[in-house]
Amino acid sequence: MPIEQQQIQQFGHLEFLAKQVVEGFITGLHKSPFHGFSVEFAEHRLYNTGEPTRHIDWRLFGRTEKLFVKRYEEETNLRCQLVIDNSSSMHFPEMRKGGPMNKVTFSVHCAAAIAYMLRSQRDAVGLSVFSDKIELQTQAKSNSMHHKMLFAEMEKLMEKGSGTTGKKTVAAEALHEIAETTHKRSLVVLFSDMMDSSQSSEEIFSAMQHLRHRRHEVILFHVTDKRLEEDFKFEDRPYLFVDVESGDEVKVHSNEIRQTYVDAMSTYKKELQLRCAQYRIEFVEADINAGYKQVLLPYLLKRERMG
Repeated sequence: MPIEQQQIQQFGHLEFLAKQVVEGFITGLHKSPFHGFSVEFAEHRLYNTGEPTRHIDWRLFGRTEKLFVKRYEEETNLRCQLVIDNSSSMHFPEMRKGGPMNKVTFSVHCAAAIAYMLRSQRDAVGLSVFSDKIELQTQAKSNSMHHKMLFAEMEKLMEKGSGTTGKKTVAAEALHEIAETTHKRSLVVLFSDMMDSSQSSEEIFSAMQHLRHRRHEVILFHVTDKRLEEDFKFEDRPYLFVDVESGDEVKVHSNEIRQTYVDAMSTYKKELQLRCAQYRIEFVEADINAGYKQVLLPYLLKRERMG
């Protein structure tokens, strides 16, 4: 049964919500070609050809027809830095009771679910939050008190709600700082719409290259409201569009600028995808209206590839 986002939201408490998201996701995998993953993924990893066979869990093989080996504590040494963009553009669309969530809330839900999986696997996780500056930066740890602190900090992001204005995205500066302060090689999981306020996109690409130069593995979840922000599916009527970061306003009929806007967004997105491929950064589209699987499955597959 697919996870319904509006049903998930009613649980309120973020840690419980994350548990529900993960359990629903794992249940869904049983019905997919990835049925070999299960709630036991915290204690097992996929068998790599050429490894000794003495640690293969043959009982699990009997149930899944896939080769898993038991994972020992010293193997679970992944370090992950969750990075959330909290600039004003991430608080789009305006949240209303019973309506869709905004980009930052969707990002927090996904980050919380990943943190829950990391805790289950006894991996170390840290959290960075940025807008026009670094708002929060923690080192990656695996103890329970640290995890409780992370969930509390992520809950604060949701409690601020929508309507946050004037906080520009300065992703380039933030990513440079995160690259410098994340000392040990880590998996960096970035949630951002990448709508940077700087004049040159080269600054963003330079910062992303910096992360790779520091030998971090990077996944960029490009968080958007695809229907409105990429496809520009507004009704054919006049609108007053307000830039939530700068406060600039423009009155225009949606039909007059739709194609120009869509073309410009498409060009920028293609450039972003190209640069990510160039720097071996995994680019994943994350539409806030398309559920959690689009985020959790790429993360889990990346986690498996990293061993």
